[in-house]
Amino acid sequence: MENHDIKDEFWKKSSKLVPGRPSQVKVNCFENSSPSTYPDDLEVGVRCSHKVVANYLDCSMSEIISVGPVAGINKAKINLSQNLSKDLLEFQISTMYNSCVKCSDKPDEKDFAIVHSHLKNINDDVRVENKLTKFQRLLEYKPLVLKDVQLLSWTGIPREYRPIVWRLLAGYLPTNIEQRPAIMEQKRITYLNLVKQYFAKDTIDSYHTIYKQIQVDIPRMSPATVLFQQQTVQEMFQRILFVWAVRHPGSGYVQGMNDLVTPFFIVFLQEFLPAEVDIDTFKVNTLSKEQHDIVEADSFWCFSKFIDAIQDNYVFAQVGIQRRVNQMKELVQRVDENLHKHLLNNGVDYLQFSLRWMNNMLTREIPLHCSIRLWDTYLAESDSFASFHSYVCAAFLLLWKEELIHKQDFQELMIMLQNLPTQNWTDLNIEMLLAEAYKLKFLFSDAPNHLQSNG
Repeated sequence: MENHDIKDEFWKKSSKLVPGRPSQVKVNCFENSSPSTYPDDLEVGVRCSHKVVANYLDCSMSEIISVGPVAGINKAKINLSQNLSKDLLEFQISTMYNSCVKCSDKPDEKDFAIVHSHLKNINDDVRVENKLTKFQRLLEYKPLVLKDVQLLSWTGIPREYRPIVWRLLAGYLPTNIEQRPAIMEQKRITYLNLVKQYFAKDTIDSYHTIYKQIQVDIPRMSPATVLFQQQTVQEMFQRILFVWAVRHPGSGYVQGMNDLVTPFFIVFLQEFLPAEVDIDTFKVNTLSKEQHDIVEADSFWCFSKFIDAIQDNYVFAQVGIQRRVNQMKELVQRVDENLHKHLLNNGVDYLQFSLRWMNNMLTREIPLHCSIRLWDTYLAESDSFASFHSYVCAAFLLLWKEELIHKQDFQELMIMLQNLPTQNWTDLNIEMLLAEAYKLKFLFSDAPNHLQSNG
């Protein structure tokens, strides 16, 4: 694929609609609306915002338009697993307002504040459908529609359903319920046979360099976490990575791949643990052999599927990483030229700090439980998550712009960029990061020449 094609692919506009995210379709803000539909004090703000409101509240446009914005909002079903916290609701409303910049008639802030106030007051009189119930109903439906699972998963997957949903999203678990037992058994047996085949002494000797590099890297995984220092766990990771590397000679093993196995391993391990068990200190060797084999085999197959979408990150010269770092750089330049110039003026090259962000998919920048929540969305994005990750990294950098602007030299900037204070992050922080990343995609994905500068 030529460079201009790759760039066009990154910036092209997506027409997918996802509950919880604003529509990307350019619209006439006053289309299908009548001034007589709305009270005078709501007319300006709502006519421009009702399409965005409808997508955020996962209700139909006709419902809001036909009964008026306030009644429509109060009838809407909020597509979230729990009541919105004040901070997240404020953030989503702000995103809704800012998303109207593509409209020719952006509402006055005072007018939009009226809609804002009604959204903030949504409480017990609004029907909130529990997300657990949604997943249960969706997964029991025959035939299972994978697109519906993707749409619901984008905003997060409950712990109880995450193992089965991740398998579905990774293309490992068939959507046909009747076929699952036989196919899953066969895939797990196939993996065990691969281990027997590739862990023979002759194979290890032939791939000695790869084998030794994996042995060196695995003990470095989360050194403060007891779970990953267990010999049983390290041996499982060693087999997963070595088998994958031997089967993919074009790239082989690349340092950091072990971090991409970790979320799958944790999710499939949790399937066998009660919620109250501390997974950090759980003794994996207490699992039955069958449970042990399931966790290892399923981690291997899902990791394999996940990494297929970013295979070009690991070929010679890591061209995929180079391209995505440049995409992130260009995006930050467009959104915040002051920050972009501040980094360049202090000698900071984007590749110096974001190589790890791209190579490890932010797994070393945020807590593990946050990576798992982030990957709910990435798996829901299917193979297009690699492109979306560039927007996430740009949003991640922009989160720290105020602190970074006050760093006055290369050393201070690099120390902060390599040690960002995310240790206390929760899923709420990931929700906000994803909302901001999607807003960037919404605003810029179809505008490759917009706001270009020479910085």
